[in-house]
Amino acid sequence: MVQERSISNGAAEIDPVVMEFVREKVNSFIRWDLVRFFHDNPHTANTADNIARYIGREAEPVQAELVGLASANVLAVKTVSQRSIFSLSTDAAIRDIVHRFAIACDDPQFRVKAIHQVLGVNN
Repeated sequence: MVQERSISNGAAEIDPVVMEFVREKVNSFIRWDLVRFFHDNPHTANTADNIARYIGREAEPVQAELVGLASANVLAVKTVSQRSIFSLSTDAAIRDIVHRFAIACDDPQFRVKAIHQVLGVNN
């Protein structure tokens, strides 16, 4: 069971902070894959090309989304030998919300709402 949910009147409630994270930061399926990847591999620091290969996506759109997640402070980016290296933010609050998002993804009700949010479908 997802810890971030509470039960009232027999219905599960979705953590509004996690839904806001989806709305504001995980607003594409590539970003969803990237956040899950960095949650599962929190010590990874790598290039967009390698990360794209790991998640099974094309490098160019992954690069753009990595830059977006870095701008949103979800990821850190540094330059090494003229290449951008991306890693999960070391900020405890960011790591906490990334963890809460990953746990929430185990809940089918959350996934449906989050997918609708990413697609821009009204619930």
